[in-house]
Amino acid sequence: MSDERVTYPGARAPDRQRWVDSSGVRIRVHEWGDQHAPPVLFAHGGFDFARTFDVFAPMIADGGWRSVAWDHRGHGDSDHAALYSWEADTRDALRVLDETSPAEPVPVIAHSKGGSIMLQIAEVLPHRISRLVNIDGLPSPRRPPDIEGHERTKMMEAEIGEWLARRRRIGETQRRPGTIDELARRRGNMNPRLSHEWLRYLVTVGARQDPDGWRWKIDPALHFGGFGPWRHAWALGALPSLGVPLLGMLGLVEERMGWGTRPEHLEPYLPPGARLVALEDTGHFVHIEKPREVADLVLEFLG
Repeated sequence: MSDERVTYPGARAPDRQRWVDSSGVRIRVHEWGDQHAPPVLFAHGGFDFARTFDVFAPMIADGGWRSVAWDHRGHGDSDHAALYSWEADTRDALRVLDETSPAEPVPVIAHSKGGSIMLQIAEVLPHRISRLVNIDGLPSPRRPPDIEGHERTKMMEAEIGEWLARRRRIGETQRRPGTIDELARRRGNMNPRLSHEWLRYLVTVGARQDPDGWRWKIDPALHFGGFGPWRHAWALGALPSLGVPLLGMLGLVEERMGWGTRPEHLEPYLPPGARLVALEDTGHFVHIEKPREVADLVLEFLG
């Protein structure tokens, strides 16, 4: 067992942690800042976890807010579940929202998949969200990777069969162990623009140390290939009528985990008063590459 202590400039552990029950699944919630300050909700992306906000969330908290982030089911310290779906993640988000602010609307800062989930909640429950910051999670007219090259409606039997076979295979599997550096390098294959020093830090807050090495806490049952019955086109169609003030941010350098959304894709769909900021020489993890610049934009938007 290694006793190495890994730090990263500006990274700060949460000031408080708590559990929220979502239909029997325990969701881990992390908070930075004065517990009496007004809350702002943070939603991370797929294959991430709340501690990926360890630099960014404290900056917002230092601006006078209580930064509240949760680990999605199967991610971070939240429970693994028998099944995963877009609807389940949406229900979990609403449970955290209700536990954090049962009566008053709150602002939300959301990245990637988390941005799309909170965009949907803002669409159907606009009275629960006061402002929405969407960081590289705005829909694109491109075909998402889970249906590229085929239509699932035409291959339903094969798709279900493949899904069931995979569930049988991974029933007793674990993620492959490794050293801190090995896990950091694996993560670097998906996040090539993020520094090795940052990825090493992420291992110590997003993985567990077993006797045979470190393992990411993310459920092995989760894999790339879409979020279930959700399509970019549905979100695009609803975007013009969004009733919540919106600040959107896009990283213009395409990455494996990004969606390739460009400003010209979104401009015809933006609701009145929305602001879209495109950052050059920035990839999908905008708030990690440029945390201070993004935090200043967000704090100005939150007022």
